Amino acid sequence: MAIIGIDLGTTNSLVSVWENGHAVLIPNRFGSCLTPSVVAEAAGEICVGAPAKEKRLTEPENSAALFKRYMGLEAQAPLGDKWYSPQELSAMILRQLKRDAQEYLGEPVEEAIISVPAYFNDEQRFVTRQAGVLAGLKVERLINEPSAAALACRSLNGDEDETFLVIDFGGGTLDVSVVECFDQVIEILAVSGDNRLGGEEFDKRIARHFCREHQIEYGLLEPKQQQMLLKSAELCKRQMTEKSAALMEWTGPDGKKGLILTAEDMVRISAPLLKRMEEIVHKALRDVSMTAEDIDKVVLVGGTCRMPVIRQYIRHFMGAEPVMVKNPDEVVALGVGTYAGIKERREDIKDIVLTDICPFTLGIGVRDDSSGELIMSPVIERNCILPFSHEEEFWPVSKTQTHVAVRIYQGEAMYCKKNLFLGKIDIAVPEGSEEHRKVTVRFTYDINGILEVEAANEAGQKARKLIVNSQIRMSEKELERKIEQIKNLKYMSRDEEWNTLVLARGERLYEECLGEDRRVVAANTQWLRTVMKGKNPAAVRAARKQVERIFEYLEEKLGIDEETIGEET
Repeated sequence: MAIIGIDLGTTNSLVSVWENGHAVLIPNRFGSCLTPSVVAEAAGEICVGAPAKEKRLTEPENSAALFKRYMGLEAQAPLGDKWYSPQELSAMILRQLKRDAQEYLGEPVEEAIISVPAYFNDEQRFVTRQAGVLAGLKVERLINEPSAAALACRSLNGDEDETFLVIDFGGGTLDVSVVECFDQVIEILAVSGDNRLGGEEFDKRIARHFCREHQIEYGLLEPKQQQMLLKSAELCKRQMTEKSAALMEWTGPDGKKGLILTAEDMVRISAPLLKRMEEIVHKALRDVSMTAEDIDKVVLVGGTCRMPVIRQYIRHFMGAEPVMVKNPDEVVALGVGTYAGIKERREDIKDIVLTDICPFTLGIGVRDDSSGELIMSPVIERNCILPFSHEEEFWPVSKTQTHVAVRIYQGEAMYCKKNLFLGKIDIAVPEGSEEHRKVTVRFTYDINGILEVEAANEAGQKARKLIVNSQIRMSEKELERKIEQIKNLKYMSRDEEWNTLVLARGERLYEECLGEDRRVVAANTQWLRTVMKGKNPAAVRAARKQVERIFEYLEEKLGIDEETIGEET
């Protein structure tokens, strides 16, 4: 039974499998390998991917997106009259990817490897695995996105020994890794990243620039108007991957407005984001005492790297022309699929060794006598090769203490209050000499980035804790209930999803068009709805194809370069 690889992305998700000596991307029911990470509710039914993305433009209150950014937090998003956690929404995406994989492979799928940003903390990793369980998948292994990208790049670039820098700039996150390749070994030397820096940030800056130029208060716009404005900004950004200037148009409360955006405008608008990217790259290089001259190749992956301003800025501070792989959106997914082949012990790839590292420093808080504050005492420092285990010895502050609280933190700051608190372990301190009051703390960080902490005193007593957020961790009973809930949600059929996609496209076009074009959109949308009421599948498919062709013509007329979602089969 095949193991699938899943790139669970902020804006798009992909699924892959190892076949015939290489990783293969699995198309979704619309014929595209990219499934938008969007979930929507329509008439009591759940739709995922392209239809949900279209509905989000006109019904943002009934859709959810960007929920990957809230993984590990006590956040919820509404779908209709129900609220869902980020891991439940992610489970809906994973469930759809699993269905697409089963349809492609012609057999059940039970296990997946899922990629996560290198800078995902322990809580975020835990709930990602939990999302897999909710979707009916066994997830024994998580792989860091830059590690997956490095694995794919190695497969694409051959067996030459080299040190390269992978800059993975996606829709929602930025990951940077320094990678050394030799023989059959791919060794990750250092990683750095930002879970809140991606293509979405560029869209927001373009949208706000548009508002400033037209004296519009962005924050006062209705959610639907903001979504349409961000959509226009995204389309403008995509047009500028091939042109030196692009026209951004948006219809708001005061009518249609336009703005020419030039390459110089993009540099100025993007300057703070580009500077953040540069700092992240230099941090990764500093961690391994390297400079740009030590790097053989700079490899760009992720859709945001298509932006010329990104490539130009990297060329500026690295002093070399970066290499962008073909179809940068797909690289991480290909890497995860490759790792699935390694885990299956496929003969043609089983000898490849991929090492990974701990992206954060992990330690405990110790009392600083001068300030009275807790300062970070590292037990495992960032960039240690995984799996890794290390122990340190500590003593109580006071001779009268009978117990100590071992407080566990993640982060690089000296003072613990600036780091992420992961949890604590309480352990007794026996009476006696100072040596007898010693507490030994061992940290074990596994290949999936899950931390286990053990504290032991000199009396032989031990306390152990798997570090997860108790507020987001479900009990076995609750987990079983949620699994059934996700499974029993009413999901749209294939035909219903196509119909929803085309109708939502029509609603969006109606808002974007004027005059006769708007009347054409309304007439065709109403006609399709009428045919659908007849419940004749063949007639509905024929009508839908005809309406799609008309909508495609109108989008071309409007200058909207929509992504192709595939052809009906």
